[in-house]
Amino acid sequence: MGEKIYIFDTTLRDGEQSAGVAFTPQEKLEIAKQLEKLGVDIIEAGFPCSTPGDLEAVQKISREVRGTTICALARAVTTDIDTAWEAIKNAADPRIHVFINTSDIQMAHQLNKDREQVLTQAEAMVRHAAKYTSNVEFSPMDATRADPRFVYEIVRRCIDAGATTVNIPDSVGYAIPEELGGLFRSIFENVPNIHKARVSFHGQNDLGLCTANTLTAIQNGARQVEVTINGIGERAGNTSLEEVVMALKTRKDYFGFETSINTREIYRASKMVETYSGMPVQWNKAVVGKNAFRHGSGIHQDGILKLRETWEIMDPAEIGIPQGTQLIMGKLSGRHAFKVHMEELGYELTDEELSRVFSAFKELADKKMEVDDRDLEAIVNENMRSMEDAAWRLELVQVSAGDHSTPTATLRLVDPEGNIRTDAATGTGPVDAVYRAMNRITGLSPRLTEFSVNSVTEGIDAQGDVTIRIEQDGRVYTGRAADTDIIVASAKAYMSALNRMLLVNKRDAVRN
Repeated sequence: MGEKIYIFDTTLRDGEQSAGVAFTPQEKLEIAKQLEKLGVDIIEAGFPCSTPGDLEAVQKISREVRGTTICALARAVTTDIDTAWEAIKNAADPRIHVFINTSDIQMAHQLNKDREQVLTQAEAMVRHAAKYTSNVEFSPMDATRADPRFVYEIVRRCIDAGATTVNIPDSVGYAIPEELGGLFRSIFENVPNIHKARVSFHGQNDLGLCTANTLTAIQNGARQVEVTINGIGERAGNTSLEEVVMALKTRKDYFGFETSINTREIYRASKMVETYSGMPVQWNKAVVGKNAFRHGSGIHQDGILKLRETWEIMDPAEIGIPQGTQLIMGKLSGRHAFKVHMEELGYELTDEELSRVFSAFKELADKKMEVDDRDLEAIVNENMRSMEDAAWRLELVQVSAGDHSTPTATLRLVDPEGNIRTDAATGTGPVDAVYRAMNRITGLSPRLTEFSVNSVTEGIDAQGDVTIRIEQDGRVYTGRAADTDIIVASAKAYMSALNRMLLVNKRDAVRN
């Protein structure tokens, strides 16, 4: 057995800071339960002082997810730490994560404080957190751009104040692997009490180096790594859990470390986060992308047919990706066969979810001769979204268009109170007409910043997968939907984005 690397998952905190992402409390709980099943050691469930909704979500996770450490983030401020403890005090193993800026640029321009003031504040706040629990993590934010001597001193003092985990963050994705390795080695050499704490690393992907940096940190003494599912997170994202875990597993001969991750749950976690975040996983994404285990080259196909290992260094079954001959589902397939096949794909549906997804499958099967696994995943993504944030519901889309007529759309929506609203609008095209009609009914008028349509499968009867992004008041919101009619898919995607925008606005109003 190799030495263990502890996996700290921050999908629900840093991952949610991705522009356009807003998990509901119920979605957060479902993701947390999947992370527990995945085997992560620590779940950073949120930033409780940010909104009442986040406080509620962290409290709920703390009560219901008992098989892992539940962590809450707090600035080095008394009220933040008190709120964090209120959120996690009922957890089986609660952790408070305290952070403060440590680079000269951030201390001067964000905190308006000098080094001594930051040292004093950090030490006092870690000591305050330690009054609640012995499980305290401290992060000197932007450490990779800070004076290393200052990092040594603040780490030393915070360990003496009660920090049992010290996280070294590359907060703006600035570090180069060789440089980062030197920083970690110097910390172990220059912080005399470093042996009293577990050392951690948190990477951002601004230069596309966070996985490489994370593995370098491990090689130079880090025994905890902070990651997210699918690598989602602020700006260019965080270190991807699946990439680090599978690198350690695939190249155990080189690294020699273990994790507690049940890798067969990776794919399901990836699809869940993709669905709830509204952020599609890029096709060529390592480990979980659609093309990660698909082979188009004839030479590769020939090798795979003879021996899978000729062109695959990982077994997709070990990640939970369905294997073997694909079972083609059609309109004659029964509910039981459908349920069994969905379980094989990694989806454990409740009776209510199964009914909703099976009904959508039957509708699609009437339109398509064959429904393959990609269609089924699109159906699940469309129909398993939590309805908690569905302020408006789409009931009818009717469009008239042509090269000698003005595109016109008629929509019927159900408002949050259950009232049916119908209106029509014209536009430069059918999709534009649909969006104008939806704006008229809802009274909302965000700016559409991105619109893309992709085919879920091949063929003329393929489903269209529509992803859109809208912007209002400097914030971006994502919507995604699939349907064999791309106009309907476009309407559903726009409705999804509007509902996410309304959810965020509602949270802001409660907060203020």
